[in-house]
Amino acid sequence: MDKAEDASQGFLPPFEHFATQAIHVGQDPEQWSSMAVVPPISLSTTFKQLAPGQHCGFEYSRSGNPTRNCLEKAVAALDGAKYCLAYSSGLAATLNIAHLLKVGDAVVCVDDVYGGTNRYFRKIASQMGLKFTFVDCSKMECLEAAITPETKLVWLETPTNPTLKVIDIQGCADIVHKHKDIILVVDNTFMSAYFQRPLSLGADICMYSATKYMNGHSDVVMGLVSVNCDDLYERLKFLQNALGAVPSPFDCFLCNRGLKTLQIRMKQHFHNALAVAQYLESNLRVEKVIYPGLPSHPQHELMKRQSSGCPGMVTFYIKGNLEHAEIFLKNLKLFVLAESLGGYESLAEHPAIMTHASVPEEEREVLGINDTLIRLSVGLENIQDILEDLEQALKAAHPPKAGEHG
Repeated sequence: MDKAEDASQGFLPPFEHFATQAIHVGQDPEQWSSMAVVPPISLSTTFKQLAPGQHCGFEYSRSGNPTRNCLEKAVAALDGAKYCLAYSSGLAATLNIAHLLKVGDAVVCVDDVYGGTNRYFRKIASQMGLKFTFVDCSKMECLEAAITPETKLVWLETPTNPTLKVIDIQGCADIVHKHKDIILVVDNTFMSAYFQRPLSLGADICMYSATKYMNGHSDVVMGLVSVNCDDLYERLKFLQNALGAVPSPFDCFLCNRGLKTLQIRMKQHFHNALAVAQYLESNLRVEKVIYPGLPSHPQHELMKRQSSGCPGMVTFYIKGNLEHAEIFLKNLKLFVLAESLGGYESLAEHPAIMTHASVPEEEREVLGINDTLIRLSVGLENIQDILEDLEQALKAAHPPKAGEHG
């Protein structure tokens, strides 16, 4: 057993039958006249009705599509949910959830949140009459103090983006559900359904940017929402149709295909990321490493209690200043300098300049999103090649002094 595998022990066991469900749920060949084993791409925008108002399950592709139906059934099973709804992007899913609320309703959101979510809440939804409070939800007392009679929704990410704080989902659910009619949402994008099931921990809604790990191939933009509550599903289903931000059948086909390898992909992401985190933590050119799979992470034990592993996201502070960070990023050869995450390829980015530039500068400073913070999405390449690329880029940013080795 290598060092990375040894350090990964102690997490929850994998969800039973996960790979089988990912491959088979919603994929029954008997649903197609062709008996196709792989669900076909149904591109038709409309479907014949037997009589006026009498259809065979589908009437108009925005309202429902056979290929999308296969994907939604599969994801629901993987999330341990009754229902899943697919959207044209993660932010489209966020928009639909926000439309569950009305003017004057308040939202409590974790402070270290995806930049696009932050931008939508602060600059768009707030102008439509919703009120937002951003707090450190890793501290239960902060969440509890932020809830008011107007609070109707609590929005969590765990781990957070990009500083990888881990939030106690069950602890937050216990606080939230002491109050009537508050919806608890967990953005599970970083974890995927393979490593974490928020609904089983008390969340009302589990959402994803499926663009990331759930699809896993950097070729689809999509959002997903899973729920157990019948009423919540009916409201969201109405909004999915009424707002119309639905994915194309081809994108649904691709994401459905991506699910088939989700288990083996996430296992390798975890293995590679843990090795990267251990390497960086021992490197003198690095100031600090943040990875929930490391014992040094302040919520490492919580991570082990509520998940079955860690994703490929590693955040670290390089020693020096912005110039050192830029030199490091420009000298990477295997890692691609690009936004997004969760694909098979390794990516690196500078949150303060790229993904979180829309977050006000003073708030970035409070959150620790500064000029030396670098976010890695560790891919599925050979781990030795990954480590060698990081090594040469770090040396380019901090060349060895005369007489030093390495």
